[in-house]
Amino acid sequence: MSALLPLRLHDVSYTAGGRTILDRIDTEIAAGPRTVILGANGAGKSVLMRLCHGLLKPSSGAVEWAEAEIRGDPRRQAMVFQRPVMLRRSALANVTYALKAAGLPRHERMLRGRGALESVGLLGLADHPARVLSGGEQQRLALARAWALRPEVLFLDEPTANLDPSATREVEGIIGAIHAVGTKIVMTTHNLGQARRLADEVLFLHQGRLVERSPVETFFAKPASGEARAFIKGELPWA
Repeated sequence: MSALLPLRLHDVSYTAGGRTILDRIDTEIAAGPRTVILGANGAGKSVLMRLCHGLLKPSSGAVEWAEAEIRGDPRRQAMVFQRPVMLRRSALANVTYALKAAGLPRHERMLRGRGALESVGLLGLADHPARVLSGGEQQRLALARAWALRPEVLFLDEPTANLDPSATREVEGIIGAIHAVGTKIVMTTHNLGQARRLADEVLFLHQGRLVERSPVETFFAKPASGEARAFIKGELPWA
């Protein structure tokens, strides 16, 4: 299998309802370090994530994988949303359904499904209806569903925004484990503490513009832009 990354964004803009949501984003996402897209609510983070994943098309510019022909293949790249959609099935069936859609044979679906649930601490709830699980359990199930596909790239859009601190810690631990086995993590957050904990590099968005990109230590110690300095100090609006 040849390399899926880098993912290149060439002068990407996105407009909706007459409003510019992303303005001429030009950057590259490479394999390896965990990339966190940081910014206030309304900065354009989720739209950028959907453009990268292929759910949206840019109004101008281009989003290009190293292998254009595999775009959207769930076995190569997957995405977990802030509010994951749970099928009216058991926790295990939610995972195996995704594997079936990816073309895996039944015996492998069951092995991978149970293994993924065990990895996120949900094997004991394998037969429970997914929709009765707690918010934290559902997010862990969504991560298991994506992880079971063994993607090269995993996009995470504010994966802990609706969770309490305990559930957030559990999800962050799972994200770290997924990164440790070699999956590229690209994640959005507006949470400074979470960015410090999970990022290797930060892409800072402000009002639809990519204002700054730097290693996480540099971003927090010596932000290069006034917008980043204000955000770190809590002086930028959240919406």
